[in-house]
Amino acid sequence: MKMTKIFAITLGALALTACSQTMKQPEKHSHWGYTGHESPEHWAQLSPKFAICGEGKSQSPVNIVNTIDGKLPPIKIDYRPSNVEIVNNGHTIQVDFKDANNMMHLSGNTYTLKQFHFHVPSENHIRGKSFPLEAHFVHADKDGNLAVLGVLYVLSNENQRLSPIWSNFPQKAGEKYTPDTAFDPSTLIPEKRDYYRFSGSLTTPPCSEGVNWLVLKQYDKVSQSQVDAFSAVMKGNNNRPVQPINARVIVE
Repeated sequence: MKMTKIFAITLGALALTACSQTMKQPEKHSHWGYTGHESPEHWAQLSPKFAICGEGKSQSPVNIVNTIDGKLPPIKIDYRPSNVEIVNNGHTIQVDFKDANNMMHLSGNTYTLKQFHFHVPSENHIRGKSFPLEAHFVHADKDGNLAVLGVLYVLSNENQRLSPIWSNFPQKAGEKYTPDTAFDPSTLIPEKRDYYRFSGSLTTPPCSEGVNWLVLKQYDKVSQSQVDAFSAVMKGNNNRPVQPINARVIVE
């Protein structure tokens, strides 16, 4: 109960700003990236709006090492086939939802799935281990508080459930593709939903804090060719390095 209150306080004032910035991620002309003078170590200097990327004390991603047992409430997923738009925003491949009919229920709160996107290699680590791919499912509640569900992938054979996205990558930044058929995001969520929970931030500028992070313990699979195809479209990796834990607690 105490841990729930802590998260509620943390997510309060800052999350509305984080939500509005997340919705702006597809902008074409964002002057940040993952290489050279626009790489993550320089984000805080690129704009005053990005200062928290360097000053923040609850930044994401993290290396999950030390945890406490908090008897976390179950994650209830209510996703269904939906109309989507696949966007190459220059920083990732993002799948935006045109309908507000995909919900995640947690601790008596309801979050609507806004979009999901990918990072190669993973941004979050588990006990020092990096993964070839990570998906972030970005949700917001009615007050704008954000909850991001992270799914990590291990190398295996081809993941056919990713095919509707992978076979329709927009090849250039700013391009979009609207599939003719609905896509069911529930196919990308592992059946077992034990998770790690911590307070964090957006992993891209402006790095707004107050984001409720949920990283699933069960991994999904992806092939090396799928990883390579994503990297080719992105022209390299698109992951922010892990950030200091500082005074935060990771609950499992």
